[in-house]
Amino acid sequence: MLRFRGILNAVQSKRLQALNSFNSLHLDSSNQSPFNVGIFWDLDNKPPNSFPPYDAAVRLKAVASSFGVVRYMVAYANRHAFSHVPSAVREQRTERKLLNRLENKGALTPVQPYLCRVCGRKFYNNEKLLNHFKQLHEREQAKRLNQIESARGSRRVKLVGKFSMKMDKYRNAAMEVLTPKVGYGLGDELKRAGFWVRMVSDKPQAADIALRNHIVDMMDKRNVGCVVLVSDDSDFVDVLREAKLRCLKTVVVGDSNDGVLKRTADAGFSWKEVMLGKAKKEGVSVVGRWKDRDILKRLEWTYNPQMEKKEYSSDEEVDFETEDREIMEGDCGKDDKFMQEKDNCAWWELHSDFDRRSSESH
Repeated sequence: MLRFRGILNAVQSKRLQALNSFNSLHLDSSNQSPFNVGIFWDLDNKPPNSFPPYDAAVRLKAVASSFGVVRYMVAYANRHAFSHVPSAVREQRTERKLLNRLENKGALTPVQPYLCRVCGRKFYNNEKLLNHFKQLHEREQAKRLNQIESARGSRRVKLVGKFSMKMDKYRNAAMEVLTPKVGYGLGDELKRAGFWVRMVSDKPQAADIALRNHIVDMMDKRNVGCVVLVSDDSDFVDVLREAKLRCLKTVVVGDSNDGVLKRTADAGFSWKEVMLGKAKKEGVSVVGRWKDRDILKRLEWTYNPQMEKKEYSSDEEVDFETEDREIMEGDCGKDDKFMQEKDNCAWWELHSDFDRRSSESH
């Protein structure tokens, strides 16, 4: 009985420890700080051709924020990616030129006037708005830049603070009015959205190598807990596998649904899902699955002989060998006494007759 009681106490204590560990893990997972998220964009492979660059960057940041706190936003490309003009942008420019001709001839009148985003003036002709912007606001911007460049020391700092709001207002308005001289303003739009844009050399795979090295450097410094990769290039498979080996979360944004990157990563979304907001809604469930998986990994039982020996050989438990020896010695003493009494009587006599005769002799 003592042996089974000791085993029962050990099992009950083990169950209580497991229950307490589960409760502590559940509380830790609920109070766990969010991941530091890093967005790494391969512009050579996945530029936002079908969507405006600024809108795509803002939506992408919103999706990444559902996985944690966005700390780093990086984009790499060579000069061809920044000078390339997508077909959709070329069609819009051609259509805009046609509308300008019709407005100059008086054959077309806009329903709503064109508004200057800097001074607020209204125009019913797009070319008049363009001339007004170049002759007035572009010159004012050039004067402000010249004053800042010529100033030194504290005066330069004061001028930058003084003109900062006006310069930001001009840049935002120029995106809508002026046509970029090179490309379609991809780099400027991404910088306006908060990305750190880096142009690399025109050598083959230069952007991939630079982006891969940047991701590995972030992982070595432990600056990110979740890697969001915007690419369909299969050359980044090794980086994703390395990130998973380091227990980092991985998310891929690309249009290749059956690509090797999405099969390797923890989650994958298309550009359409990002722009429609579907990816942001699914991000909450993805984070929930990550937390559940972490809890199950911590609760996973592994056999450790030394630990089991420590737990089951504590001072509170019974010494089974001593107990067995005492029980065997007690049983053997009773058996010897019974055999001696049995030898004193004849084999044909009953025990009751032997007891009666021994009592009469006394």
